[in-house]
Amino acid sequence: MEYVILVLGFTIGFYMAWNIGANDVANSMASAVGAKAITLRQAIFIAGILNIVGAAFIGSHVTDTIRKGIVSPDILNDPHVALVGALSALLAAALWVSFATWKSLPVSTTHSIVGAMVGFGIVTGGFSVINWAGLGAVVASWVISPVFSMVIAFVMFKIIVRIILSRPDPVGTAFRFSPLFIGMAVFVVIMSFVFKTPLGKNLALSTPMAFSSALVCSVLLGFLGKHLLLWFRNVRTGEEGAEGIFRRIQIGTSCYVALAQGANDVANAIGPLALIYFLVTTGEAGQTVPVPYVLLLFGGVGIAAGIAMGGARVIRTVGERITTLSNSRGFSVDFAAATTVLLASKMGLPVSTTHAAVGGVLGVGLARGLEAVNFSVIFRIMLYWVLTVPMAAFTSMVLFKIISRIL
Repeated sequence: MEYVILVLGFTIGFYMAWNIGANDVANSMASAVGAKAITLRQAIFIAGILNIVGAAFIGSHVTDTIRKGIVSPDILNDPHVALVGALSALLAAALWVSFATWKSLPVSTTHSIVGAMVGFGIVTGGFSVINWAGLGAVVASWVISPVFSMVIAFVMFKIIVRIILSRPDPVGTAFRFSPLFIGMAVFVVIMSFVFKTPLGKNLALSTPMAFSSALVCSVLLGFLGKHLLLWFRNVRTGEEGAEGIFRRIQIGTSCYVALAQGANDVANAIGPLALIYFLVTTGEAGQTVPVPYVLLLFGGVGIAAGIAMGGARVIRTVGERITTLSNSRGFSVDFAAATTVLLASKMGLPVSTTHAAVGGVLGVGLARGLEAVNFSVIFRIMLYWVLTVPMAAFTSMVLFKIISRIL
């Protein structure tokens, strides 16, 4: 029976990873596809490779068994209850994300697993085991993430229009200012990598050291990027004007988000699976459990499979159905999303990359006027954000009762 449970855990874990890939790929690639920086096929291939690399080589080798401290660890004291809870929470989160992906709507996979663990906690220990302040912070992030990102994207695109696109020679002006925009993107990427990924946290760099290193790298790579852009202009024909410059910068930012996605989101599938693995093999597990490298790779492959087989639906919603994107707008979206996640994480605020990406798209749409935004799509997306935690919790409670009777 133990090995049946383990096989079941691996199956559900892969299903959750598949759903993470299918839904969350829009965080990194939707703006690039919507702006025609890359094709949908190229986006799926690039995101798949980078998610595997991020999950396997940058993903955390130690994972919290109770996500975000929302549920008291006391409910893990009984190994059988913990095993059934991990199975039910993993399946509940996967089912909700799968349903949202089928509806072509982006939701937070992190909030899905949080909601599922809340359901597990309530059904086993009652409402007293729930950290309501922590859960309230998750609810607050439904507003914090998109609003932060929306404002940053709005301001960034307005700056681009003011200093580049509205000038008599936008191409020449874009080349002149390219070190600034490349440097800003590099700075945010390096700071995000140091503070947001598990590998970066293991390096344990101080904030002043990280800041100074990122600043030096951003200046050097900014001017190097300008020379590369000039080289591309000299050796290629049919350049797309000022938008072509932002096209190449945007591809770089999208690749970073895909790499970070694999590193961070693999825990949503592998965390509960690691708990199941150690409960079956050792009979016990603490508040954190070590994650074997093979599990990280397993999760990365699952995410890549989801990207390849189901990623197109949500990519089209975020990249094409909210507002029309150009390369400069797409760059503004990626920069805003990455900056929002970085700033919020440093402030200790729980934010979702999914929410930040959608907020960024909304921001560049509003920069062109209210008529440029499809608010019916926005309202549907927001409804699913609000439903994520309660629906995942309710499903987890039902599944816990069912699985308890079987096992």
